[in-house]
Amino acid sequence: MRVALVQLRTPADPDAALAHVAPLVREAAATGARLVVTPEASNLLQRDRAAMRTRLRSEAEDVVVQGLTRLARELGVWLLIGSVLLRREDGQGVNRALLVAPDGRIVGRYDKIHMFDVDLPDGQTLRESAAFVPGERAVTAMVDQVRLGLSICYDLRFPALYGALAKAGAHMLAIPAAFTRVTGLAHWETLLRARAIETGAFVLAPAQGGRHEDGRETFGHSLIVGPWGEVMARLDHDAPGVLAAELDLSAVERARRAIPALANARDFEGP
Repeated sequence: MRVALVQLRTPADPDAALAHVAPLVREAAATGARLVVTPEASNLLQRDRAAMRTRLRSEAEDVVVQGLTRLARELGVWLLIGSVLLRREDGQGVNRALLVAPDGRIVGRYDKIHMFDVDLPDGQTLRESAAFVPGERAVTAMVDQVRLGLSICYDLRFPALYGALAKAGAHMLAIPAAFTRVTGLAHWETLLRARAIETGAFVLAPAQGGRHEDGRETFGHSLIVGPWGEVMARLDHDAPGVLAAELDLSAVERARRAIPALANARDFEGP
């Protein structure tokens, strides 16, 4: 299966975000990719919480969701919108991944489980839980005949989630992100390769990158990692762009036979 990742520098306005992401999705599809994946927050990046809330819409109302579902249908590709920031029916915010089939139907939804509530070494304090309600369940979905495990950004630091996705049959793990520059420099590639090695799965990690309109800096450096932990393709920068690779899905079974960690895992009592 050929896959392509889109690296973005998403604006603070959804209309501008659609104008930014749509040409890059077209470019990704033009590589021959069957599956295209965009980063976290593909519809909106706005640090000012009050301003962000005024721009949150439902799936049916969000211009990026609607524009990208139409585009997936036009291009005839699977499109994982890595995440969009939306308003639920109860008025709460949610950080949600949407898998769009080639006919434009949304066939998979995953709400980010782990909220990024941290005090960073550079002095930034971030509280994602103040704006969004966390999800409660892990999700896989089929892309043609291949099972894809869904996750978003900070989920990357919780290996039990990826173990559960792999045990559910996922051969590919999507980890769309908007990593900060500080944490990206320190941990991004190491964590992505670790998740691939632990699960014997392909890791698809499209990222936000660069200095955004709201002043934040994200790390970029999107990666595709193979099930043996090898970096198959990378963007060595934080600018918008496209990254593509051909995946030999049989490599998953070879890696899992060589190191049968999933099969050998045992439950145990705590200390």
